[in-house]
Parts: sequence; C-alpha cells; structure tokens
Amino acid sequence: MLILSFKEGHDSAVTAIDDGRLLFSLEAEKDSFPRYDSLTAEVLLAAAERLDRLPDVVAVGGWVKGAYSDEPPSRTGYFGVGEGSVSDQAGRFFGTDVRVFSSTHERSHIMTAYGLSPFPAGQPYYCLVWEGNIGSFYRIDESGGVTHLRHVMSDPGNKYAYLFALADRKFTANKGVLRLQDAGKQMALTGFARRTGTSAEERELIDFLLAQERIITTLGKDEMDWTPFRNIGVESQEYKDLAAKFSDAIFDRFHAYAAEHLTEGLPLLISGGCGLNCEWNRRWSECGLFPEVFVPPCPNDSGSSLGTAIDAQLHYTGVAAVEWDVYAGDDFVEDAAFDPERYETRPLDYGEVARFIADGGIIGWARGRWEMGPRALGNRSILAAPFSAETTARLNKIKQREGYRPIAPLCLEEDAEQWFEGSLPDPYMLYFSTVRSEALKAVTHVDGTARAQTVTREQNPAVASLLTAFRDVTGFSVLCNTSLNFSGRGFINHTSDLIRYGEQHDLDGYVVGDTFVTRRVPRP
Repeated sequence: MLILSFKEGHDSAVTAIDDGRLLFSLEAEKDSFPRYDSLTAEVLLAAAERLDRLPDVVAVGGWVKGAYSDEPPSRTGYFGVGEGSVSDQAGRFFGTDVRVFSSTHERSHIMTAYGLSPFPAGQPYYCLVWEGNIGSFYRIDESGGVTHLRHVMSDPGNKYAYLFALADRKFTANKGVLRLQDAGKQMALTGFARRTGTSAEERELIDFLLAQERIITTLGKDEMDWTPFRNIGVESQEYKDLAAKFSDAIFDRFHAYAAEHLTEGLPLLISGGCGLNCEWNRRWSECGLFPEVFVPPCPNDSGSSLGTAIDAQLHYTGVAAVEWDVYAGDDFVEDAAFDPERYETRPLDYGEVARFIADGGIIGWARGRWEMGPRALGNRSILAAPFSAETTARLNKIKQREGYRPIAPLCLEEDAEQWFEGSLPDPYMLYFSTVRSEALKAVTHVDGTARAQTVTREQNPAVASLLTAFRDVTGFSVLCNTSLNFSGRGFINHTSDLIRYGEQHDLDGYVVGDTFVTRRVPRP
C-alpha cells in the first residue's frame, strides 16, 4: 500500500510510505525556502518525481481555515482523538480511484511518535503532546487505540514563546503575531539564569500567563503594561532569570499530573514542538516515572505529514510501525561547479579534512539526503573544531544569529561518555547533557551543558569516518555542528546556493558528496 500524505499550514511537508517503509519526507522549508513554509509547487513536484506509481491512499492532515486553532476546520480539523477525528472516503487522484484519509492535527503528533518509536508493538504507552496549542497526555492501547487522559494546559508552546516576545523591545506587534523562532531563543537564554527565589512580580506574571485559556497570541502587549517585565529586554539578567523560572513552572504542571496519574510503568512517547526543548526532554528521561522515553527527530509540525501517513497505515492495515531513516529528504543537487581559479578541488580524504578543521578551517558539509526535522544531523552541516570560544563567535557570525546562541557538538557514540554526561546516546540531538571536558569550549553553554548528537558508523558512515580521523589528529572525536542554511531559510540543497553562502559568510572549505573543496586564496 502506497500512502501519500500532505500537511497544510506552517511547517508543511509531503510524505510517502510504501508497505510500511518510509520513502521520503520532504519539508517545504528545505532547499533554501523560508523557514516554517507552507506547501509549495517545488515540494509537490519533488514528491511526484520520486514516485513510480499513483498512491493507493491520499492522506490529508486536519488543519484550520485561518490563522488560529479555533477557526473553522479543514478536513478533520485541529483537535480531537475520539469520534470524528478520523475520516475515510472514496476519492479520485489523477483520474484513479483512491482512498482519501484524514485525521486531526492532534492525532498526527501522537502517531509520529508512535509509528517511529523503537519500542515493541502490541504493548501500551503513554503519550505527551505539547505544542503551540495542545498540552495533553494520552494512553495508547495494545492495538493503537488512543484515549485522551488529561488536558493539562492550553497553549504551552505559545505561552513559552510569548514571554520572549513580551520582554523583547524589538517586538512591537500588539496582538495576533507569533514568531515561531522565539521558543528556541528563549531555550538558549534560560541557560544564563541565576537560580534565585521567585519574586512576587515574577510569580504574578507566571501565574497570570499559565492561567490563560484564550489563545495567548491574542493577548496584546498593551494589555500587559502592569508587569515590569514588558519590554525589559531579552538579554537583561532579569529576563533570563524569569525565563528559567517560567520554563520550570510549565514543566512542573505536566510533571505533577504525570507523577500522580501515570503510574502503570509504561514507556512515554513525546511529540509536539515542545519536544524540541532539550532541558524538558532531559527531565522526562531522568524523572524516574517511565522505564523509557522516546522523542522522534521531527516532533514539531515538520513531522505531522508523516504522522498522518502513519495514522492512515494504522487505519487500513492495523499496523503503525514504519521502517525509517532520519535522512529521508532529497539528495543534494550538484548544479554548479566550483571556479578552479578560486577553489582547489580533490577527492574526499577524511584525514585531510580532519587536519584542515583542526587547523581552524570551518567547512560546509553536504552529503546524501537531508535530515527530516529541524536539526542538522550531519548531512547539511557547518563543521568546525570544538576547542575555542572564538569559534563559537565566528559560527554565530556566519549564521547571522545572536551571540548567546550555543553551538551543538557532534561526537562518536562509542566515545560519548568520555566527553558528555547525561541522556546518551542521542542520535537526534534532543537532550541536554553535561560537558565533562574543559577543552570543549566552543560547544559548552554557559551553564556547562551541550546538546550533543551521537553518531555511529551504521547511522552515518561518512560523519563517523570524519570523527574518527579528527580523533586521530586531536585526540577528540567531537566537532562543532550547526545547520547549513541561510538565515531564516531551510537547509541548503544546491551547490549554487552553497557557493553563494560560502562567499557571503567566509566558509573556508566544503565537502560535497565525495569531493573536498578549499579556497585557493584564504579568507581575509
């Protein structure tokens, strides 16, 4: 059975599953389109090019006809897991009879985690979906049936991001605007917090925001002039302290429910955009309430098309599990040549690349298919040596982002415990761990943590070979790893874009496929 699935709205994607195997998951933002983009003709054409026959099932994720989650539903809509949350009807696709399936956006998050989890089939699970609008726990039974357990909080993800906008002097919009990048920035800033007691003013604002049942983005900044944290500045120490306490307060609400009610000793599946919060994931992993915790690499809406496809497969076959690989995007397109007068090109030699990086070179690395989800996991990456704080500053300059943003490490899984302590292994870069070595200054956040990705030869042979070569040169099987993309755009996927990016931001070299490229004239 071939299932072709579509997700509308922001973080759109097109996904195909054939007889239980993931063929591809193509996100609209990738290939240098705007971050969080909606479906485009390019991604639809790319999907069509990769299929050799028409699908048996066309799956359309439920969404809304407007900007807010309470607007009229499209197909099965945004909310719900019970009656009416799934639809199945006859349809036509390019003149061929197909089944047209739809299930709610809420179900798409649950099914992403359920279908991708490594846990055995035929056993029950708990699931937490916390994202912009949804904050709920569920129980999944032995056959994949979903029961809603508790709505813990409205708008947890949007509330988290709202605090950043409230404090940001540059954010002048009154209401109705949500910047999807704010949550990640706030997660970085919480690491700078002083762990002090909560003041009366902090408690008043935290309690007010958590109590809101209306859509938080409809709460204008002009209604918040009673709090001293309005426009206080996101890099002020007062805001950083508050951000950490607000983060703790959100987590504690969910943890308190879980500690009291989720007592069967079942594994926990986590999905929704809050599943990208590495501190929260670490706490769930270490809290002792669950024997195992799984977060997929695409817990946010970038995985919703895949979740709907998994839900369709469960509906028609009774099986949710899929065979999958995180490198499920498109292959890199070599559409331009490096100018031989400006660049030296030769076959890839991992030892040579390792020495180049150890000597201070920063390279763009583009090999194979891009990663699904928002994290660069070694196929669309900027790589550098992990030893100097100056490297962190240079990488943030290349990335055109704030200096407080940390740089993540990439390391061999077999050596990970030598360099990091915490939730390991971590192949999808979803947990914080504590850095053990003072030498790794470029990847150590101010609070001593890092968001490490672990790699094995089975997961990514080329990256593992480079890390091994770097260990031979330096003694450390660790590299800086940040995403290869223009600011505000998805991963680069064409050589022409890569060359333009490197010229604009002074990359020292490139690995494209099996070729190593360096500048003939060093950067200024």
